[in-house]
Amino acid sequence: MNSISIEMARLTDLVLTLLFWAILIRAILSWVQPDPRNPIVHFLDRVTGPILYPLQRIIPPLGGMDLSPLVALLLIELLKGLLVNAILNLGGV
Repeated sequence: MNSISIEMARLTDLVLTLLFWAILIRAILSWVQPDPRNPIVHFLDRVTGPILYPLQRIIPPLGGMDLSPLVALLLIELLKGLLVNAILNLGGV
């Protein structure tokens, strides 16, 4: 049972880390206004949109700056700490 919980914790950490980087890359790309038809931009929008769009409705822009990626990155890091530790604790590791 311990190896399963360790693998689940690793998978959870990996998925959240990839999501973190996708949001960070999307935020950086937004500064240069890339072509929205670019497949990479389209992929990043599909992956990060379900997280960022609800946050954008809750958090108003500050001085024209969208803070939703920053909030999302903080939430992902919080989730990583909570979920990975919870999975390991449930597995008795």
